[in-house]
Amino acid sequence: QVQLVESGGGSVQPGGSLRLSCAASGRTFSNYAMGWFRQAPGKEREFVAGISGWSGGSIYYATSVKDRFTISRDNAKNTVYLQMNVLQPEETAVYYCAATPRLARRWSEYDVWGQGTQVTVSS
Repeated sequence: QVQLVESGGGSVQPGGSLRLSCAASGRTFSNYAMGWFRQAPGKEREFVAGISGWSGGSIYYATSVKDRFTISRDNAKNTVYLQMNVLQPEETAVYYCAATPRLARRWSEYDVWGQGTQVTVSS
């Protein structure tokens, strides 16, 4: 079973950028599709981006982040990334990475989760 640890969160001004990383343990990382989700206080967890296993040939984005966020994976490093550009205050949330056997948008399809990393967008 893979275990996940996120990093790269922090505080940034509106319009700024951050890159999140999710390091996975276990030799089967490349078999898993990976997703990024976020949850703001008082709100439901929402899908941000997902990438298929192996070569990552399939990628999904939430409409709200398409053209600003980029998900990628490096199987040699057992790591998935989320590059976030032009961040807005409403995107302040805890960001989670998660693993699933097959790429999906629903959080219930993911069975392994990291502990989350806080992203705060504020002037």
